[in-house]
Amino acid sequence: MAEQTQSDKAAIEPRKGMPSPRLGEAEFKQRYRKLFYDPAFEAEAAAIGRLAQIAWRAYSDERKSPVTRKAGQGFHDPGYDLSVEWIAAHEAVEAAQRRHEDKAAPSRILIINGSSRSEHTCPGEMSKSFRLVELARRAIADRQGFSVEVLDLSRLASEYGRRIYPCKACFSTAAALCHWPCSCYPNHSLGQVQDWMNDIYPLWVEAHGVMIVTPVNWYHTSSPLKLMMDRLVCADGGNPDPTLTQGKDAELAKRVELAGWDYPRHLAGRLFSVVVHGDTEGAANVRHALADWLRSMKLDAIGEVAELDRYIGYWKPYAKSHDELDADKDIQAEVINAALALAEAVGKRRAGDFPTIGARFEDPRQK
Repeated sequence: MAEQTQSDKAAIEPRKGMPSPRLGEAEFKQRYRKLFYDPAFEAEAAAIGRLAQIAWRAYSDERKSPVTRKAGQGFHDPGYDLSVEWIAAHEAVEAAQRRHEDKAAPSRILIINGSSRSEHTCPGEMSKSFRLVELARRAIADRQGFSVEVLDLSRLASEYGRRIYPCKACFSTAAALCHWPCSCYPNHSLGQVQDWMNDIYPLWVEAHGVMIVTPVNWYHTSSPLKLMMDRLVCADGGNPDPTLTQGKDAELAKRVELAGWDYPRHLAGRLFSVVVHGDTEGAANVRHALADWLRSMKLDAIGEVAELDRYIGYWKPYAKSHDELDADKDIQAEVINAALALAEAVGKRRAGDFPTIGARFEDPRQK
């Protein structure tokens, strides 16, 4: 018995040994001052120095969430101090779920532009993905009883203060350590603020159907789309109660998972469509990856018409790619068909005519 206890203890003890990323005061303040590199700030050098000192104290004290309140009723530990920002995100997700379940509300479709290109920054031109998104949006918006929301991920590259920070892979330590919605950000001590995901989570939750339109970037999805995908890991088995793990207590989270975790699928039952376009190679692989990812989160496919991988201007000069799209009436029609198919399936699902096959079966491999 003693040997088993020792083995259990070894299994839940977090592995450590990586070099520390902590900065000394001088290096920290040097980096902080780079926020004010513009010579226009020189007149306020003394004030910036005072701010740098405040920021240094927050960093050295690791004040990740400087404003908290008691969790309250409905949580495992009502007396635990939760970030007020996480509580707001949690409440927004719960409100979105109520909208999703409201049978009197319109059918909600979320269309995502996965391209980072726009005319509002260095590329100087809109993306083909955005044009395809607009075709899909207009096709669905004309249908009675539907509401369409567009999530334009190109704003990560063109809008001030718009960020999606990388996933820290808490789930790989223990499922219960990955909170739903994500509690890793904001981290005020590290200056990791203005994270967009707290606005994005409710868009996915309230949606009845999700359509992703993306280019191929170097044989993969675009950077903005991959950032969002990684940060949606908490929607697929994540822990909706951070007090259960006393925040980010890795050892406690391992105990919770090993005691039996139900891997809640927070987006299960929504329907999806995927449109991937490329210039030379990789479109089919990206389409497969996206569709497999969505299925793994228990979103439902609706058929071949809603899953496209196509080439626009195959091996043609990039400078003429929009002209190639103008001429390609077939892909325009296919994207419209994919959008209309998604809307049709959503209507049937909400009417009870499009069941999830196998939903009653117990999954022996949860995650």
